[in-house]
Amino acid sequence: MTIAPQIQIVWFKRDLRINDHAALSAAAKRGLVLPLFIIEPDLWQGPDQSARQWEFVAECLNSLREDLSRLGQSLIVRTGDAIEIFETAHRRFGNIQIWSHEETGNAWTYARDLRVGAWCRQNGIAWHERRQNGVIRRLGSRNGWAKRWDAFMAEPEIDTPKSLPPLSNITSGTIPTAEHLGLKRDLCPERQTGGRRAAIDNLQSFLHVRGAPYRRAMSGPKKGAEHCSRLSPYLAWGTVSMREVAQATWARQRELKALGMKGGWRGSLSSFQGRLHWRDHFTQKLEDEPAIETRNLHRAYDGLRSKNPDQTALHAWSVGETGLPFVDACMRCLSATGWMNFRMRAMLMAVASYHLWLDWRKPGEHLARLFTDYEPGIHWPQVQMQSGTTGINTVRIYNPVKQGYDQDADGDFIRRWVPELNDVPTRFVHEPWTWEGASSVLGKAYPMPIIDHLAAAKAARQKVWAVRKGSGFRKNADAIQEKHGSRKSGIPYRGQRKTVRSTSDQFQLPFEET
Repeated sequence: MTIAPQIQIVWFKRDLRINDHAALSAAAKRGLVLPLFIIEPDLWQGPDQSARQWEFVAECLNSLREDLSRLGQSLIVRTGDAIEIFETAHRRFGNIQIWSHEETGNAWTYARDLRVGAWCRQNGIAWHERRQNGVIRRLGSRNGWAKRWDAFMAEPEIDTPKSLPPLSNITSGTIPTAEHLGLKRDLCPERQTGGRRAAIDNLQSFLHVRGAPYRRAMSGPKKGAEHCSRLSPYLAWGTVSMREVAQATWARQRELKALGMKGGWRGSLSSFQGRLHWRDHFTQKLEDEPAIETRNLHRAYDGLRSKNPDQTALHAWSVGETGLPFVDACMRCLSATGWMNFRMRAMLMAVASYHLWLDWRKPGEHLARLFTDYEPGIHWPQVQMQSGTTGINTVRIYNPVKQGYDQDADGDFIRRWVPELNDVPTRFVHEPWTWEGASSVLGKAYPMPIIDHLAAAKAARQKVWAVRKGSGFRKNADAIQEKHGSRKSGIPYRGQRKTVRSTSDQFQLPFEET
């Protein structure tokens, strides 16, 4: 009697590459590999998903399919429920194992993985999950986390299989369009291109050409678009691994040191290296506490804002019609490109949360849909941080007008994205309501500000700080800090109003941008 060979199913998720791929490498050593990507329609109908994201993923899948085909076995794509697809494979092949990387996804994928795990146990099927980045599953304590990150990134890259024997009589399956998935039309004309080649090109151009002024340029939307790494969507979908990026950065730093270069390049890459650490630091928060996506991290803020947002304010903010020129320019730029630099992401969320006093959930979903680089593990902890609901971070209420003056002094960025203001003199473009000719534009081509931003900020600050004075706030904040806070300074949080900058994520990390 001939025994059918065991099939090793490599379930690709947010790891769309063959390089430095622990699951693929381990599976290939065990037997025949079936590389599988499952398109889950219910996931893509979620409130944080969008057509622009899918179009990026589809390009990554085509790239992955090409790379796997060169090894001998093409990527298999199936659409449907993960358990039903695994059941079909189990019936056909009988003897299967499943391999994947650990995923820190949104609430939907977390629930799906729990279901898949239960199904595997019920059917006696081994599901091997491998660590992909600096995030540690079932982490007992944050103590020593940074050293463990460094150690993991310093390990040699995982070898790519030299070949994968082809499987017979298995159709590859089609990669559907966003329209076929039923996704809402989503114009994003300046979206980044997906795939492995684009990731490597961005990495190399950043490390050798674009990155020199990174430290100075990353705060502004114009310069940031050019001089930030732009690797965030590729890291989010794993077309390049964090270890590859970290090691390439270290190699470039060694090269610059050998050349005797100081300041400039070396300072910028030092800052970039810090952001790689902090990227996984924030993802670890969601890994440790998935509820961060759905409820306030510090429960004292429950009920502070209504969960039924002012729809007029939410809409104006979402489409870039708040009457605050720099805010609207940033939102429109994000809508057209799928990307925004870190400070402006934080400002957009702060305006929604403080000035417009909107509960963070709906604005957070809107930004998630716009970000091509949406990474749930970074996004939701950052949304809460910028909304002041973590209990362990400084309340940072950006002045949206001042930010415009600071980051777009000549108003060119505003004029690019808010052309209604092209006739407004430069000295008034950040505050057109102060211009004597304002009546020719405001309330006609462009709206008057929907709020008094100074008064709104003052009222918000008072409300948020009032919560911090409540009974039991400090005790609960200390517990949150112990579980989620950075250990960089070694100083525990003590509920103080003015905290030491490095104790509890005071460094305002970009949402996804690196």
